[in-house]
Amino acid sequence: MILGLLRISQLRCLEEAELELAPGLNLITGPNGAGKSSVIEALSLLGYGRSFRGRVRDGLIRSGQPHLSLYAEWRDGRGQFRRAGLRHTGSSWEARLDGGPVPSLTELCTELPVVIFEPGSHELIAGGSELRRRFLDWGLFHVEPSFLPLWRRQARALKQRNALLKTSPAPQTLASWDLELAEAGEAITRQRQDYLDRLEPVLSEVAKVFLPELGACRLEFQPGWKREALSLLDALQLARDRDLMTGHTSVGPHRADWQVRFAALPGREALSRGQEKLTALTCVLAQGKAHAQERGEWPVICLDDLASELDLAHQRQVLAAVIESGAQVLLTGTEEPQTLREVACNVRRFHVERGEIRRLPDLSAIAREA
Repeated sequence: MILGLLRISQLRCLEEAELELAPGLNLITGPNGAGKSSVIEALSLLGYGRSFRGRVRDGLIRSGQPHLSLYAEWRDGRGQFRRAGLRHTGSSWEARLDGGPVPSLTELCTELPVVIFEPGSHELIAGGSELRRRFLDWGLFHVEPSFLPLWRRQARALKQRNALLKTSPAPQTLASWDLELAEAGEAITRQRQDYLDRLEPVLSEVAKVFLPELGACRLEFQPGWKREALSLLDALQLARDRDLMTGHTSVGPHRADWQVRFAALPGREALSRGQEKLTALTCVLAQGKAHAQERGEWPVICLDDLASELDLAHQRQVLAAVIESGAQVLLTGTEEPQTLREVACNVRRFHVERGEIRRLPDLSAIAREA
């Protein structure tokens, strides 16, 4: 997909901003705190329904304003013109897609695939399992039409089961929710396993570029219960007494996780902080590439403050890889990366200053005129 226009209103320090984006690489520079990352946050809201920095009500809306507004126009992989708008107050939202109302943010996010690498992305590797489940489910959400109904079904069953557990019910009253959670959870788990099996060779290919010193890599899936020995229904029944004591469900797909394992790190030796960043980047780019293979179109790739996260050699590798892919890229930084002109000749440049965004002259056009 190619994003052509992005309008932002009342998002953090951006009062009103408009970007007419190029199909290839778009560079957004400016001093710290000027609003560069807020552009990426806007795409995160449209593509994920949330900012990577937190909830909308936690400071995302510009101080003193009742809501933020976003508008985007793009062409999808089939060349069709699309448009979407979102207004969010922090506690409620309203969205439109191609002129019609959107009943759920999920429907909007389905149409606007975005992958993001930002300074907190190392938490995908070093942080808790919730981030890794979100990563896994994002991939399924965009390529498996049956995944979302299954996910909603298991979420509802889990919520109902947990509510019952807090009332100290008779064990037999949990039976129907055990069965519902088990049926949906088993199906979700099969889809998650299949997705990781498809992602693994793509990830291995990308890892050879960025982390060759770590050797072959594989993805290790942890479904959330001892799946090799028990069905989920049996696991729920065995855990019932413990769950009644704690008041929550201790096994199931909501406890799932996955890890990247490298051959050169035996015994699950820990990655360094730099290796964590590169592994997270590898996962993000591999997911974008896998999406392109399955859907026939790259998601928009956002690289927030890349120069502060990677050394010059890895910056060069990343920029060369994303440019070669043909994907649309948004790159932010306090200044233009030293390596950019080595790997890209057609770059659309923007500058952010005091919450205002302006497009800079095309350097190649200036050179031709000279």
